[in-house]
Amino acid sequence: MKQQVNDISEILSGLLSELKELRGTVASQHAEICSLNRNVNKLLKENRELRKRLEKYEKPPQDSGNSSTPPSKEPIASEIVRRTKSQRQKSDKKVGGQPGHEGTTRRMVDTPDETENVSSQYCISCGRDLSDIEGELDYVTQEVDLPPIMPIYRERRFYRKVCACGCCNRDYAPRKRGGSPITFGKNIRAIATYLSVVQCMPYERLQSLFSTMFNVAISQGTLANIVREMLEKSRPAIDLIERMIKDSAVVGFDESGCYTNGKLSWSWIAQTVYLTLVFRGAGRGAKVLEERFGDSLKKMIAVTDRHSAYFAIDFLDNQVCLAHLLRNLEYLNDIDKEQTWAKEIQSLLREAIHTRNEKPQEIISKQDWLERLDELLKRNLDNLRKEFSELKRGIIKCRDYIFNFLENPAIPSDNNASERGIRKLKVKQKISGCFRSETGADAFHALHSIADTAWKNGQSPLDAILALV
Repeated sequence: MKQQVNDISEILSGLLSELKELRGTVASQHAEICSLNRNVNKLLKENRELRKRLEKYEKPPQDSGNSSTPPSKEPIASEIVRRTKSQRQKSDKKVGGQPGHEGTTRRMVDTPDETENVSSQYCISCGRDLSDIEGELDYVTQEVDLPPIMPIYRERRFYRKVCACGCCNRDYAPRKRGGSPITFGKNIRAIATYLSVVQCMPYERLQSLFSTMFNVAISQGTLANIVREMLEKSRPAIDLIERMIKDSAVVGFDESGCYTNGKLSWSWIAQTVYLTLVFRGAGRGAKVLEERFGDSLKKMIAVTDRHSAYFAIDFLDNQVCLAHLLRNLEYLNDIDKEQTWAKEIQSLLREAIHTRNEKPQEIISKQDWLERLDELLKRNLDNLRKEFSELKRGIIKCRDYIFNFLENPAIPSDNNASERGIRKLKVKQKISGCFRSETGADAFHALHSIADTAWKNGQSPLDAILALV
C-alpha cells in the first residue's frame, strides 16, 4: 500500500534548521579547540622555558673535573670535592715513593762558613766549673741561614782623558741631562723582574718587599720601568725562540682571555718540550697564528683542544687533547649515572693512553682503535639527554685526530703542557686584576716565555733573567 507524503517541505525545513544548529555547534567547538590549542602551545612554550631555567639546578655543576671551567671559577663546594677526587684510576701500588725512586735530602758541606762549638760550662750535678776541660766530640749538625741583607753602594767614578793632540777621550756614555746620579744594579733589576713575572708579585708588594727585606727604597714607577727595559733586552731571545718553534715538528697551542687596561684581548701560547712562546693577539681566530707563523704551520703537527680556529689552519696534522674529552665525558656520567656510552668511550681513551705509556717508543697502528670508536659512535643516543648527542657530533668531527699520538711517539695525548704554560697569565691576572698598559702586558708575556723556556731546559729562571740585564 502506497503512502503519500505531504510534509516533505516541513521535514526538510526541520533538517535544515538542525543542520544549521549542528554547524553552529561545530563552529563554536572549533573555536574552542583552536583556543585550547593556542593555550596548549603557550603552556608548552612556558614549560620549555621553565625547564631550561631549571636545568642549571637539575644538572650537576660544571667544574674543572668534568668541563673546561677553570678552578678559579669553581664554587667552594666543587673546589673541596676536586681536592679529594681525581680523574686518575686507582692502582694497586702502595702510597708514597715507588721502588727505584731516588730520594733527595740536604747534605752537609765540607767547608762551612762559620763554626760554633757548643759545650757545657758547668756540671749539672755538682755545679763545678768545666770551662778548662776539653770536651769530646759528640755529634755535628749544620744550620743554613741567610746573612743580614743590606744594599751595596758601589760608587763609579768616570774620568776623561785629554790627549796631547787636544782630543778629549771618554770611554763611557755621557751622563743623561737631568738623570739621577743613583741607579740600580743588575741584581736588583733581575730580582725585581723575577718576582714580578715568575712569582707574579704586583708592584706595590714589590716596593714593600724591597724596603722591608733589602732596605732599598724603590718606587712603583721605577719597578715598572725596569720591567719595560727588560722587554727591549729580551727581543733577541724571543726572536730565537720563535724561529726554533717554527722549525719544530710538534707544537702545542692554546689561547686565553687577557684584560689590558680594562679591554679584552687574547693571549696565545705556542710550546714544545723545550720551548715556550707566549704572545698577545688581536682576536681568537686562526688569523693570529697565520700572521705570526706563516707557512711554517704547514710543517707542524698541532696539539690543541677542539676550538674551531685550529681546524681552519692548514697544519700538517692535528691531535686533539684527550684530557678535554675525558672531562666532557665525565660530565655526561654525572648527568646520567645509568648510561654506559660515555663510560665505554672513557675506557677506550684511557686504554689508548695506557698503551702509549707502556710502549713509549713504539709505533702503534690506530686503525683498530678507530674501529672500536666507530662502533660506539654508531649507537643511537636519542633516548639520552641532548648533551650526549652534542658531544657525539663533536667527537665525530675530530675523529681523525684522536689517536694520532699512537702512531707518532713524539705527539702527546693531551695539551696539558700548553694549559700549564699559559696558566701563569691567569695567576697574574687573578692577583693584579689586569695589565694597566699594553707595554706591561707584552713585557710579562715575553719574560714569562724566557723564564719558562729556561725552566724546561733545567736552568734557573732567575739566571736567565740575569743574562738579559
